[in-house]
Amino acid sequence: MADVERVCFVMHLRPDRVDDYLAAHDEVWPEMLDALRDTGWHNYSLFLRADDGMVVGYLETDDFERATATMAETAVNARWQAVMSEYFRPPATPDGSGAHPATDQQRLTEYFHLT
Repeated sequence: MADVERVCFVMHLRPDRVDDYLAAHDEVWPEMLDALRDTGWHNYSLFLRADDGMVVGYLETDDFERATATMAETAVNARWQAVMSEYFRPPATPDGSGAHPATDQQRLTEYFHLT
């Protein structure tokens, strides 16, 4: 990858569903892993602060907007997000609608990087 975009984001689990969420990641579907790789997600990691259910994601990609949009178009992602949505807190919207981990990612701004 020539110009690598490093991306970090947070999401928020329902505290009472943390164990279920972790169990769901014991065996991520092979077709989901392939789709992530094929759409440009590399060096992808998820971290958890278990006491409040905060998830921090990190990945490297050539183009995050394209990688995210392309991933959103895959059938396996739609199935995965439908399963994962039950583990996440509803987004902070006035009506609380649309809890969906892929759309409720809060991207963080990189301000320092040591190479």
